[in-house]
Amino acid sequence: MREEFKLDDRVVVICHPEKPNGKWALKTEYFDAFPEVQNKLLDMGYYVAHIVNKTRWHHPSDTDARAQLADYMTKRFGVSKKCVIIGMSCGGMQGIYFASKYPELVSCMYLDAPVVNLLSCPAGFGKGMSIFDEFHQHTGMELTELLGYRNHPLDHLPNLVKHNIPVILVSGDADTVVPFDENGKYIKDIYEKNNCIIETIIKKGGDHHPHSLPDNTPIIDFILKYDCGA
Repeated sequence: MREEFKLDDRVVVICHPEKPNGKWALKTEYFDAFPEVQNKLLDMGYYVAHIVNKTRWHHPSDTDARAQLADYMTKRFGVSKKCVIIGMSCGGMQGIYFASKYPELVSCMYLDAPVVNLLSCPAGFGKGMSIFDEFHQHTGMELTELLGYRNHPLDHLPNLVKHNIPVILVSGDADTVVPFDENGKYIKDIYEKNNCIIETIIKKGGDHHPHSLPDNTPIIDFILKYDCGA
């Protein structure tokens, strides 16, 4: 069953499993896009939830709204306090900000071609796609400000490392929108340097889309292994 309602003026979407297992996943953006992993979790008893962002480029209130949703999920459905993050592209960025501020609410993360370095995407320095006009429209930030910005998703990775939040990272090696070596590689490198839990899957010849894998078994297996709930 799919349910939609408003929580403090934000639209919430919750998909209910037929046989709940007490766990839940939070998809941080693009709820209906590339739903294979979330649908599999739903079939396995997970609730799958989403709360609409003010902007896909992240507004601080978006992070706090997710914490409010987590509290709602626990109180209404009795699910675990910690959720599985499903973050694709800008959703990966949103997931990083959330896990950094509220690590106690995250058991593990599936990040797929995540935006980690805003100078790569949306600014378009290096090999990333320039979509800065949209970013400016939604955040009000000028390019000159971004050059000295110290609140990129990559700036929050040390807190994920501090709490050793397990990550499965999926990216294509030919991504023309959010290049792996300018984004996801930051996660891979800092996790490996600090002996944190990470599994990296690089799709040979893969562009930004489609997300996920032809066979998502490795992603599901990782989630089941590291979703400690609690």
